[in-house]
Amino acid sequence: MSLRRSTRVKASAVTETLNDTPLEKSSQSRKRQRKSNATEEAATAAIAKDVAEKDAMPPPLTPNNKRPRMANGTDKPPPFTPTPSAIGLMTSTNSSTPNYSSGDIDDATPPPDRPVHPGHANATLITPGGTQVQPSFSNFEEPSPSKPAVNGGTTGSLLETACAHLIAIDPSLRPLVEKHHCRVFSPQGLSEEIDPFRSLSSGIMAQQVSGAAAKSIKNRFIALFPPESCPTGFPPPALVAQQTIPRLREAGLSQRKAEYIQGLAAKFASGELTASFLLDARDDEVMEKLVAVRGLGVWSVEMFMCFALKRMDVFSTGDLGVQRGMAAYAGKDVKKLKAKDGGKWKYMSEKDMLETAERFRPYRSLFMWYMWRIEDVDTAAVEDNA
Repeated sequence: MSLRRSTRVKASAVTETLNDTPLEKSSQSRKRQRKSNATEEAATAAIAKDVAEKDAMPPPLTPNNKRPRMANGTDKPPPFTPTPSAIGLMTSTNSSTPNYSSGDIDDATPPPDRPVHPGHANATLITPGGTQVQPSFSNFEEPSPSKPAVNGGTTGSLLETACAHLIAIDPSLRPLVEKHHCRVFSPQGLSEEIDPFRSLSSGIMAQQVSGAAAKSIKNRFIALFPPESCPTGFPPPALVAQQTIPRLREAGLSQRKAEYIQGLAAKFASGELTASFLLDARDDEVMEKLVAVRGLGVWSVEMFMCFALKRMDVFSTGDLGVQRGMAAYAGKDVKKLKAKDGGKWKYMSEKDMLETAERFRPYRSLFMWYMWRIEDVDTAAVEDNA
């Protein structure tokens, strides 16, 4: 009996509560509920659309990091050339766009055209203060009957002229030339501004490390210095020369590399090395001057002269990628070539390489670039100077 009475009391209380709630408040509650439901439905629809768009996109490509398997399963693969990563760092600039662009997305303005010469530097260098220095060509040798003058034309025609020369010497190179465009010596490549101290320092940083590690070290090195003290985006030589070795090592440099870069900075800061000298001196003079700097070997200087200074007649016999390409160009099976007595890899003798390349003067730099292409050496870093 008491249970029934309790139930009636609770029911009565609920009824009284409902009767006491104004109708207007109930209506607003229902409106808020409908609005909330609509918001949730819109959010759900947006998420569903986003998922559908993602599902429609092609799946990301998975890089193949596996090393190629050797035929006999026992021999070790040949060593890889350090060329791509090192050159990419040596020739990179602090600008993300070509320096001739107005910045407009539809800008089709060609780079400025200027005279060039295959026997001299054709780059535009920038000083630590950000001033442009272009080759003067004032120290050209007077032409003689035994050594006629060579006219390189302009930055707009140099690559075309050089490619035509290669094909004229050896018509079998035509398919290779037509397949691969060499941006390094194109009008765009020749219009890039190169900071020689940055380029050479980056080459030292890239020695005996991976491209990713070298790039990380380079970024940390730049971060050591205040941006307002770096007009070109890279610390000037005078500022670097003043730093202690422990301070430079904070970027991840080894003791020796820190000493090399500090010494290089001192030579630029004192005027022993200048942009004008690097542009106007002969190839042999530049080589002699730079290999005397601690940390710069012949290969590093050859890469700098070719891809930073844009000198057209540089040829490296010590680069493994060039050796492989030259051997393949000579018709040899590079997979079967190996050094005698288990020594260093040597695909072709220096004598044979020089004799073969001699025919392609004064454009051996371009010939060397195509020797890399024969064996598919990845030179993307060479062309990407952003």
